[in-house]
Amino acid sequence: MGKLLTVVGNTGVGKTTLVEAICRHADYICATEEHEGRPFQELFTQDHTKYALPNQLDYLLRRADQEIHIRQDDLPGVQDGGLDQDFHVFTKLFHIKGYLTDSEFNICLRQYELVRSFLAMPEYIIWLKASPGVIAERFQQRGRRLSIAQTGDIEAIDELLNTWLETIPGGKLIVMDSGQEDENYAGAIKIVQNLLDV
Repeated sequence: MGKLLTVVGNTGVGKTTLVEAICRHADYICATEEHEGRPFQELFTQDHTKYALPNQLDYLLRRADQEIHIRQDDLPGVQDGGLDQDFHVFTKLFHIKGYLTDSEFNICLRQYELVRSFLAMPEYIIWLKASPGVIAERFQQRGRRLSIAQTGDIEAIDELLNTWLETIPGGKLIVMDSGQEDENYAGAIKIVQNLLDV
């Protein structure tokens, strides 16, 4: 069974960039968000309240599919965001913003808890951090056509991340400052390889 490492953090902090850099330097399974390939993502950007529920359910199922694929392989997998961030951060954010009703949020909660009861938690979670200014600048620079969060959500996302990640045991959680990394994430790559190649 392959080990799983997820990279979590605020929108635009560099999660996808780090995951792709890690997987270019080692024989790992790369699992990213795939915004362009999701069936409800564009519809959600056009009508938040109508499509928030199917979009979140689709993301939670897609993340579970990625985990299952990684666990069935002998190679380690590195995932951008992942099942837990999609629930504890984005599903909760959309509930707070009123895109999901209480009943719709409860459906997402039940799905998340059921799926997680069958799938082991990742062995490691990297919390990629940066200052709010750096995050806002990177968010503007990335030019992603579809995005489920906006720069106005940065503070709320940070609070949700803090609340969730406080529950993660210390041995599983590795905090990295993306502002201190070079553009190739050489230091982070070395840390990940030491974690996954044992």
